Amino acid sequence: MHKELLLGDEVIAQAAIDAGLSGIYAYPGTPSTEIMEYIQSSPEAGEKHIHCLWSANEKTAMETALGMSYCGKRTMVCMKHVGMNVAADAFINSAITGVNGGLIVVSADDPSMHSSQNEQDSRFYGKFAMIPILEPASQQEAYDMVFYGFDISEKLGVPVLMRITTRMAHSRTGVALKTKRPQNELSLPEDPRQFVLLPGIARQRYKKLLRQQPEFEQESVSSGYNQFIDGPDKSLGVITCGIAHNYLMENYPGQTCPYPVVKVSQYPVPVSYIKQLTGQCKKILVLEDGYTLVEEQLKGLIPNPSFTVCGRLDGTLPRDGELTPDIVADALGMAKKNLSPVPEIVVNRPPALCKGCGHIDMYNALNDALQGHTPGRVFSDIGCYTLGALPPHLSINSCVDMGASITMAKGAADAGLSPVVAVIGDSTFTHSGMTGLLDVLIENAPVTIIISDNLTTGMTGGQTSSAYGLIEKICLGLGLPEDRLKVLTPLKKFHDENVKTLKEALQHKGTSVIVFRRECIQTAARRARSKK
Repeated sequence: MHKELLLGDEVIAQAAIDAGLSGIYAYPGTPSTEIMEYIQSSPEAGEKHIHCLWSANEKTAMETALGMSYCGKRTMVCMKHVGMNVAADAFINSAITGVNGGLIVVSADDPSMHSSQNEQDSRFYGKFAMIPILEPASQQEAYDMVFYGFDISEKLGVPVLMRITTRMAHSRTGVALKTKRPQNELSLPEDPRQFVLLPGIARQRYKKLLRQQPEFEQESVSSGYNQFIDGPDKSLGVITCGIAHNYLMENYPGQTCPYPVVKVSQYPVPVSYIKQLTGQCKKILVLEDGYTLVEEQLKGLIPNPSFTVCGRLDGTLPRDGELTPDIVADALGMAKKNLSPVPEIVVNRPPALCKGCGHIDMYNALNDALQGHTPGRVFSDIGCYTLGALPPHLSINSCVDMGASITMAKGAADAGLSPVVAVIGDSTFTHSGMTGLLDVLIENAPVTIIISDNLTTGMTGGQTSSAYGLIEKICLGLGLPEDRLKVLTPLKKFHDENVKTLKEALQHKGTSVIVFRRECIQTAARRARSKK
């Protein structure tokens, strides 16, 4: 049996290639980015002509994948957890339309917010859509689950959500590979009207989805990914979800937990196993990395006097942050392991813009242009430039979600704040900023919009930006007057000229767009090294 040493993200990518993938769609976001990057760099994927270009955002990725599934091909959509908010419209409706070729949606959650705005749990989206959810407990299980996920997606006729976490995505292990499968042949759905969500059809499709729920539950019990593991000590029963199963077992050498355990790696929750556990144990500990999806279902609204449920809700486990083997040991009343002390060289360092980054010169010009105005009038977005909120720049006052800078600035302008500035990156502009610009232009709102164009998606490692070479055309196409569009170079030698242009825009009683353009210093360095 052939084995390879791979990151969790790479495991999912290789499994998709091996399982007959025809196309993958994604927008870069930590910790999911490496799935797409692995396929883009795979010679095997290239030989098989697997489509693997970045999408403008998660919603377009989801919709395009649904189109490929419509044609009978196996496809995958990847995103970080907050991307599910963007894809939600298409994602929820895809459960109603159903699929033709197998469709797996991979959402990489980030408990502890290592590089994210929140730690929302994507399992709720899967439950909301009422589709099967896979949550692997190990990289090997993730590999096997991709094959299984495509199979049940086609068997049940619905998309399947695979939820992973940062620890799963970014840890490396040896994985045994399966026999490769060919790609599906092109085939249109037997009933193409299933994809026409007119109310009359949508109602029928929704009833079908409801009728399928018992089948989904039966599948979660029979697949083998959910297990009831008996133990001699019935004083406690444990429910583990996904990678939390590993955290439990790390505390028991030889994998011999004395308590009965229900291992949950597939949803809907295996009710028969839960009943078996609660029939034996009067106290239940729920270990789930993320929100309290299973714990809340088990607890219900009214306390059950026949057994006690412990977990994040009663304080047995921390309410936030990712689980660790030590946190699990503490919940079990066990002593923490004596881990090696952290070397002094490995210390927490605050994030900062790279030395020589063009965003620094842009912020220096903006700060000088705003001299004389009260603070609190610069709205920003998601990207490297968000670090402008930190010292020494202290240039921005907001960062909420992708695209919110322009629309929040318009709201502030509508409220009477003047001048107001929106700062957005090139990739984020095409992700979700364009529609905000349209809103601003419809009313010629007095907003100065800075698009800080570093010619790439810099924050996630330099992926191709959908905005590349198109920003001016997009702005003019949306209706921006040509004389209100300026392109500047963020370099020290142009500082005074840039400040002057910004001041003029701030005084204008309508919309202005200023593009600060200089290549990301990291991608420029990589490009230079590749030429040597």
